[in-house]
Amino acid sequence: MRMSQLFYYPQKEIPRDVEAISHMLMIKSCMIERVASGIYDFLPLGFRVLKKIEDIIRREMLAIGAQEVLLPALHPSELWKMTGRWDEYGEELFKLTDRHNRMMCLGPTHEEIITALIRAKINSYRQLPFMLFQIQTKFRDEPRPRFGIIRSREFIMKDLYSFHADEESLDEGYYKVYHAYKNIFDAIGLEYKIVEAESGPIGGDVSHEFVIIAESGEDEIAYCSSCSYSATTEKAEYKPLIVEDSEDLLPVEKVYTPGLKSVEEVSRYLNVPPSKLIKTVIIKADGRNIALLVRGDSEVNLNKVGEHLGVKNVALVEDTETSAPLGFVGPLGLSGVEIIADPEIKGIRNGVVGANEADYHFRNVNIGRDFEPARFLPIRKVKKGDLCPRCGGELIISKGIEAGHIFKLGTKYSEPMGAVFQTATGQLKPVIMGCYGIGVSRLVAASIEQNNDKNGIIWPRNIAPYEIYILPTDWNNQTIRSFAESLYNELSGKGYEVILDDRDERAGVKFMDADLLGIPLRITIGNKFIKSGIVEIKNRRKPDTIEVSSEEILDRIEEVF
Repeated sequence: MRMSQLFYYPQKEIPRDVEAISHMLMIKSCMIERVASGIYDFLPLGFRVLKKIEDIIRREMLAIGAQEVLLPALHPSELWKMTGRWDEYGEELFKLTDRHNRMMCLGPTHEEIITALIRAKINSYRQLPFMLFQIQTKFRDEPRPRFGIIRSREFIMKDLYSFHADEESLDEGYYKVYHAYKNIFDAIGLEYKIVEAESGPIGGDVSHEFVIIAESGEDEIAYCSSCSYSATTEKAEYKPLIVEDSEDLLPVEKVYTPGLKSVEEVSRYLNVPPSKLIKTVIIKADGRNIALLVRGDSEVNLNKVGEHLGVKNVALVEDTETSAPLGFVGPLGLSGVEIIADPEIKGIRNGVVGANEADYHFRNVNIGRDFEPARFLPIRKVKKGDLCPRCGGELIISKGIEAGHIFKLGTKYSEPMGAVFQTATGQLKPVIMGCYGIGVSRLVAASIEQNNDKNGIIWPRNIAPYEIYILPTDWNNQTIRSFAESLYNELSGKGYEVILDDRDERAGVKFMDADLLGIPLRITIGNKFIKSGIVEIKNRRKPDTIEVSSEEILDRIEEVF
């Protein structure tokens, strides 16, 4: 590709709402163009990267025996109503009505569509197991699209579905895909963690996320510094550490705390550390109110609460639903609710709690003497420095981008939709399913988040839009020009993907564009070539430039890569 012909119009002015480095660099380098909030054009450079990622994914899916299909983006409401997700999915589901007043939605995911297909085609255990996958555009009405194509309203995903007669077969298929995903992320060249995760609106009993480590990520993960344990912070467990205060018990004292609702405000006002405060959070779990107690320096993990209680619907209650104003709620005299406490508050002596009255707190409150929780459960969110539940090592907290998610769905969709098969003994049983997704377009941005510097993108070779950037410093010099043309043709003929910068531009502009685009290898043809036949080869990822004679270029290229 010649730069004079490339659809490349770098953007100098970056919109103020751009937050992520990948978003900024993709706009600046003419990889994407914003159409509307959360909706983007993929331009030639970005599209080449996207297609390379798709090719890597497709290769690994075919290698494990999956067959490719293409399912519709437009879904009839009847299928979603069969599984209950028409109402459960919430406002992120794009709903529409056709000219015949039939309700439809734009698919954010394809479980209902694929299950309807299997229901129509599969009827015997002899047809199982098998896997189908697609690479398809998805839609989600994000309340706040952010970070360019990382969190957008229209995006491209690969989703794979596996179908089995029994749990043993599902396990085998699940871990076959698990290892294929590792191959995909390794081939792309990303730093990632595989973590235990919550299943969310997709459902299922077991799931793992493939999380790309990045500071701009919205996901938080916890992983052990000493062993292989890792999980999302929603799912992560820790070994409770109860450190008991040694001070004498003091009498309860009611104190005036005017307008002070937050832990930080009360802690500062009463001159006590946040760990001395007992935070009371009122939730509604399947219709009943429950008071949760955690230390002031901790946060309640609602997912863990639901898991421990065996309920699906857990939510914070509104101010109007409690007898005490939020911010001043405490366990003393709290009636009509069950009190569940995190074990770590057992170590608090002379703690501070809300007084269930506006502008007042109690201090010198002690468990056992002043109140008694109904039970103790580990309900707080994991924190940096917590002890690993497996080995006792230190847990590390990192931000990341969820790029892949795999689920053991079981019969969550096949049962309500009637996708059944006949067993060897003649029984009818629902098909057991697995679901496996990768955010294809998201991977483009995630790769940039990990591979950039102050000058631009640094593409891993396997997904770079082009491999080599030939940079003639003076296109009007016939000697430089002739050799650049010859080298371009020779490298292209040998299968390399090459950009020739044939623009009549200053050398400085060309160097800036080469760095911005992040092409892995740059070959500079300038004055040294005119004087002594020397060209410069530079790996975009490394600081050093290598000088080689023009005759050595082909022999040295792979070495520099």
